[in-house]
Amino acid sequence: MNFTIRKAVATDVDAIFQLINELAIFEKEPEAVITTPEMLRKDGFGAVPKFHCFVAETTEEVVGIALVYMRYSTWKGEVLHLEDLIVSEKARGKGVGGALLQKVIEFGNDLGVKRIGWEVLDWNTPAIEFYEHIGANVMRDWHVVQLDEQGIENYLAKR
Repeated sequence: MNFTIRKAVATDVDAIFQLINELAIFEKEPEAVITTPEMLRKDGFGAVPKFHCFVAETTEEVVGIALVYMRYSTWKGEVLHLEDLIVSEKARGKGVGGALLQKVIEFGNDLGVKRIGWEVLDWNTPAIEFYEHIGANVMRDWHVVQLDEQGIENYLAKR
């Protein structure tokens, strides 16, 4: 498969949104997506972008994305967070994910970050094996903790 990796532009938003929904279906949570193309356009391509996105593109379409943003570690300093690396089902196994991850690693290196971090579902064995193969540390003794919008409201209502 011939593809190129490039920085996303605002006109890619519909394709990015489509891949986000494809990932949600793959992860068995299609109803969990509350972002909209308008939110992505404003937050990623407005005056002060909140994230960076790279796309993998064939001559016909966008077949993958990697969405990243900066974080700050009290132990390490500036770190890059890979929120999602998504490859369309039809393009999996063709090097797209590896090429996107390489772009993210190069981007993080250019920024001088001390770490690049991301999460992976414990049942996504192919991804875990790939990450370990490239030298990433899959930390099985850590748990992801989240407080969603409803949880925030419930907590504050009790105070």
